[in-house]
Amino acid sequence: MRLHEALSAATGHLAAAGIPEARREARLLAAHLLGAAPSVLLPAATPIDGAAYAALVARRAAREPMAFITGRQGFWTLDLAVSPATLIPRGDSETLIEAAVAARPDRAAVRRILDLGTGTGCLLLAALAEFPASFGVGVDLAERAARLAASNAAGASAAVLVGDWGASLLPGFDLILCNPPYIETASIPRLMPEVAAYEPASALDGGASGLDAYARLMPDLARLLAPDGIAILELGEGQEPVVRRLAANSGLAHVSTRHDLGGIARALVLTRQHADEKSVWQHRASPLGSDGARDAGA
Repeated sequence: MRLHEALSAATGHLAAAGIPEARREARLLAAHLLGAAPSVLLPAATPIDGAAYAALVARRAAREPMAFITGRQGFWTLDLAVSPATLIPRGDSETLIEAAVAARPDRAAVRRILDLGTGTGCLLLAALAEFPASFGVGVDLAERAARLAASNAAGASAAVLVGDWGASLLPGFDLILCNPPYIETASIPRLMPEVAAYEPASALDGGASGLDAYARLMPDLARLLAPDGIAILELGEGQEPVVRRLAANSGLAHVSTRHDLGGIARALVLTRQHADEKSVWQHRASPLGSDGARDAGA
């Protein structure tokens, strides 16, 4: 079969399955099968294995994510291996790296980086690329995810561990990154099929309120940060006020919030409160204590 014939049939099949930009998706699948870069314009008469290509098209028509079919996903300046053991790295999460670079323009000041719930290792490795004098630690509860992150981190100045957030770690990190599960449990079935059916629920499900992971994380962040270190958390839409309150109740002060390209408050930058800041917050927040517990799903 020639490429132009295969592309025509594949485009129709994908469009009928409701895949947006069906022609582009068909081209990406063909490039993957032929071992060509997606940006290369292949001649129309290029021969292609019709059966193998049809199998790839069928997977995409069933809403399997392109990244799981190709096994690769770009993030920041990186090209990473991905698998169904982890979330697929997304452009929204690059906002955390932008926030880190903005908050720490002196790149040499960051020496120890921690990525909690590392998944593919995308945040950890992007941060290491921007702070080359640092050593990084990635932690994931899922062994398969940790193994994938370790493979992506081969050759980097990093270690990847299997663990429950930061429970077994010692303090002293200059930069902590985390993209925790923050989708409300009831909302997961309503996500796009590529996410709901294929990406790991454990990396999506933030409990009934979407805030369970934040409530668990905050005490660890306060303990693990170096005195002038910063922690940067990814947020879901509308979650900033409550997450900031959870942070303050654990001794963390708000530094800044960075919005993604869609205008959503996506990256929350925190640091340890000084003693005077903590006493002021406790004074102001004391009437809201019960609301804070309720918002956290406590």
